Amino acid sequence: MDVAAVQPVTRRSWPALVDLFGSGGASNGCWCMYWIVGAEYHKRSRTTNKQQLHSSVMSGPAPGLLAFDDSGTALGWCRLTPREELHWLNRKHDLAAVDDLPVWSLPCFYVRRGCRGHGVMTALVEAAIHHARGMGAPALEAYPIDTDIEGATRNVFPGTSKVFARAGFIVVARRAADRPIMRHDLREIDE
Repeated sequence: MDVAAVQPVTRRSWPALVDLFGSGGASNGCWCMYWIVGAEYHKRSRTTNKQQLHSSVMSGPAPGLLAFDDSGTALGWCRLTPREELHWLNRKHDLAAVDDLPVWSLPCFYVRRGCRGHGVMTALVEAAIHHARGMGAPALEAYPIDTDIEGATRNVFPGTSKVFARAGFIVVARRAADRPIMRHDLREIDE
């Protein structure tokens, strides 16, 4: 179940995203709308959430990336977008903007059952760094769970701090013990 490719989600790959999320719409019908509308996604129908993500994919630019195996099956997804588009994220005190830099955000992931723990998230993070840099982002931010903190949630849809640290992200703020804000400066050349 190796990752063969990571690509921006497009009209053509929309069916692969639907297959990945399944009839339930990933995390309880979220369809990756949580950071856009907040807890309201629970009050909306799953169909509405799906339609909003579909509209975003169809109108472009791509709101995220898909990781595929060599058969073309989507193994995982990550939302990747300018932070300014994530209205709910910008309302969370613990995750409020650190400064005025127009960063891009990598706020959540969904990895297919059976593929978790096999490097899919790592492949998505690495591809996100290159994609965001190519889109002109000065930095890429993430808001993972620090699973080393006692009592930290095990709901790791935002990713884990260890994955981001291995990819070169550094902690730039920590307003909650288990929830650092991590950033990768994209203005520097990776060595």
